[in-house]
Parts: sequence; C-alpha cells; structure tokens
Amino acid sequence: MTYLAPIIPDNAPFSPQQRAWLNGLLAGLLSPGTSGTAPSATISVSAPADDPHADFPWHDPGLDMDERQKLAEGRPLQQRLMAAMAQMDCGQCGYECRTYAEAIATGSETSLGKCQPGGKATARMLKTLMEAAGSGDAATPAAPAAVPGPAAAPVAGRSEVRDTVLRQALRLNGGGSDKDTRHVVLETDLAYEPGDSLGVHVSNPADEVDEIIALLRADPTQAVRCPDGRERPLRAALMEAVDIAQPSDLAIETLAAYAKGDDADRLQALAEGYPGAEPTDADLLDLLAHFPSTCPPVAELIPTLAGLQPRLYSIASSPRHEPGTVHLCVGTVRYRKRRRNRRGIASTFLAERAACGTRVPAFIQHTRDFRLPGDDVPIIMIGPGTGIAPFRAFLQDRRARGATGRNWLFFGDQRRATDFLFENELVEWTKDGLLTRLDTAFSRDQEDKVYVQHRMREAGKALYGWLQEGAHLYVCGDAQRMAKDVDVALTLLAAREGGMSQGAAKAWMADLACQHRYLRDVY
Repeated sequence: MTYLAPIIPDNAPFSPQQRAWLNGLLAGLLSPGTSGTAPSATISVSAPADDPHADFPWHDPGLDMDERQKLAEGRPLQQRLMAAMAQMDCGQCGYECRTYAEAIATGSETSLGKCQPGGKATARMLKTLMEAAGSGDAATPAAPAAVPGPAAAPVAGRSEVRDTVLRQALRLNGGGSDKDTRHVVLETDLAYEPGDSLGVHVSNPADEVDEIIALLRADPTQAVRCPDGRERPLRAALMEAVDIAQPSDLAIETLAAYAKGDDADRLQALAEGYPGAEPTDADLLDLLAHFPSTCPPVAELIPTLAGLQPRLYSIASSPRHEPGTVHLCVGTVRYRKRRRNRRGIASTFLAERAACGTRVPAFIQHTRDFRLPGDDVPIIMIGPGTGIAPFRAFLQDRRARGATGRNWLFFGDQRRATDFLFENELVEWTKDGLLTRLDTAFSRDQEDKVYVQHRMREAGKALYGWLQEGAHLYVCGDAQRMAKDVDVALTLLAAREGGMSQGAAKAWMADLACQHRYLRDVY
C-alpha cells in the first residue's frame, strides 16, 4: 500500500517556502518508513529564514493570475491588488508590486496600467478589484476608504536618471540565425554592481507615430496633456510620453465613443475584454486603421493612454572589468502580424534606431539579493539565451577580484554554430580555469530538443554535490517556462541524488531559497 503523507493546502496562510518546509517535515515525521538507502543529505528542520514576502504566497512570477487571486482570497484589498501584479518587482512602473498595490488602494496612485510585465491582464484585474471594493462587495473584506495621500515611495534601489551614450550594438548571432541578439555598450558614470539592471528610457518609432497622427487627422504641433501631467506637442507626446503599443482600456473606450455603427460596439467590446472581441493584442495604429470611423480629439485621447515605461535589462558587465561603461545583452524583437512588421520598442531602439553617439536616458535598478557570495564560495549559473547577461558580469567580476570560488555555467540557445553568445569569452574562461565547468544545450542541433534542464539532470550527481558543499545557484531568463522547468529539475535531482521523498526535496529547495542560495532574475 502506498503511503501518502498529509500536505498543507495551497490556500493555507503560508508562503511557498513555509508550505514546502512544512510538507517536508510532515512527510519525514509521519512516514511509516522508507526502503532503500538512507538520504545522503542532512535535511535542516529549522524554520525557514525571514522572508520579506513570507505573508504573500502569491508572490511568484510562475503562478498565473487565477492561482494568484485564489491565494489572495479573503485578504485586504491592497494584498488582492498586489496579487494582480506580475510579481517580478522589476521596478519599471516606479514601484515594487507591494508598494504599487498600496498606492492604488490608498488613492495616491490613480493609474492602473503601470505594470508592464502584467499588461492588460493586470490592469483589468486591478480595475475589477477596485470596482468591487467601491461597490462594497461582501465577498471580500472591506477596504479602508481610499483617501488620497502622499505618493508611495518609489521602488527601493533606483538611481537617478542620467544620460548615457550608446557606443555599440554589435550583433552576436552568426549568419543564418533566426535570432538577432545585440551586445549593447553604453558609456556612463552610473554606479552599479553585478546583478543590477539598467532601466532604459526609449522613444516610439517615428514612422508609426507619423502614421497615427495622419489617421487622427491632427496637427503634430498641437499641445496636449500627457499622462505624466506635462504638456507637449502632439508628435513629441506620441514619441516619448505615451505607450502606443498597448492602448489602455480607457483609450479604447475613448475611441469607441467617437466611432460609428458597428465600430463603436466592437471597440467597446474590446475595451471591456469580452471573449472573442477582435482584434486582440492590437496597438494604437492597428485600432485606428481597423476602425476608420473613429477619430477622437487628440486632447481627449492622449491623456487616456498609459505612460511610456522604461525597459529593464540585466547588466552584462562588471564595473571592475569594464569601467565607465555598462553592457547589455538585448534580444531584438521583430515579427509580422496583421500584415504589418512589428518590433520591440526598446530592443529595436537600441539595436538599430539609435545611432552610435545617441544619448540614452537611463538609471540603475539595484537588486535586493541577486548578488555574488563571498569570493571563495562556489556558484552555479543557469542562463540560456539573453539570460547569460548577469553571469557574464559575475564572471568578469570574479576575474577582476581574483576570487577563488569555483564557477559552473549552464548555457543554451537554438544552434551552436550561430547562437553561442559570447562563445570566445566562455571558451577562453574555460581554458584558463575561471569557468570550472561549462555545460551547453543547443535545442535545434538534434532531432530531439535539448534544454538546460536536460543538462542539469545529466549532471545531477555533480550538481547536487556542489550544492551540498555550499554553492549558490542562480537562474536568469524566462519566468513562465524555463524557470519553472529548472525548478522541477532541481527538485527531482534532489530527490534522486539525496534519496529524499518529494516533500523533503521541496523542503530542501525551500531551505536553499531561505538561505539566499537559490536566487532568480526572471522576466
């Protein structure tokens, strides 16, 4: 008969780390016995270390909106608002997830569209929650009345904005690659450390802006009030102050109010998020072209658009190795949709629209804990694609400091011949011993796709051994797929190599996180 240990329900008032630790403890205490060899690891039974988000079980970018909202059921309004955020604490909006939610709940912040990673899903959930709170919905605890107060403090650790100078945007991929990844170098006196991110203020594409002005039949010099409260000429507003890629629901409602016939109904359906409403994921130019009957006054339309947010990039350099500059690894976004060529606003700005010598306003977003440990501590880095950025910085810094700790990197991409980013550096660092071990996974070089998590499983015994010897493990890259798969792979190898139950393996993982030895920079 298979024994099933009791588990703590997902909706219990514990953080993921606390829940995993408790599940492991229950599995160990209540199991009638295990067969086979005893675990090779000593499992800590101390309670998890203090966690600034210990009371926020939804604070995990790998959870979807429904999961996060379920975990926040019955909580105060500001916590349900926080659960609607993307949970990345990226700082692009000028807040952390918690402080943005608190600012909305108190009325000191009125914009619901600032969470860039969360997009419209977050904005719509925030609107739903605020409307429910305003109507006195009895299903959830009443929130204190929203009394406007002083603006919440901006996200901790953000430096002042200064001009940087673009010096390089070199393509890293070889000919024939499906990707266009750029090694961007900016000259700056901004102070930073490995693990930090650079926030870049960019402009919208001029050709798209001019098409929008033409469709609105507007004067590009007309003064309009922008979401930040400043007045600008219309063209300048569309270039530098508003988000034209993701029109807010309020902006779409404004378009609907000035549309005729069917156009008005279809635009209103889009604004309200009705299932099946088309066109989905439309930008402002799409909407104006698709619904030609609408032509609102620009003085009414522009203030309803969301402000253009800075884009954050993990820094790919150490100031000790590259003084006076900051390096980035930027994946250029291009695709075709609805008979138009689309492009990522920030990535194509840095890759092709900005010439060398262009001044680029930027700031440093200092990380709370994605930092190198002591010089003698071994580190394991998992960074496929552009996720390699902070680990290039880590390795440069360890070389500059003469650090003695071992370094192990897992890197992956599509094809070795064209997509081995920073190959020459990584190979040289492997030869001279800075990189103790380099494991690569190129998914399209064989019939069956191979990713970094497969290489982790293959190296499970050595990987587990490093962690048992005190190594710190870092992950950088995609939150929804790669980071989840890496988490599963780590749990499975801990169970296999440590002879643990699934619950004990999860508790072991949680303990690593609570010791700040399992850290993620995901997006």
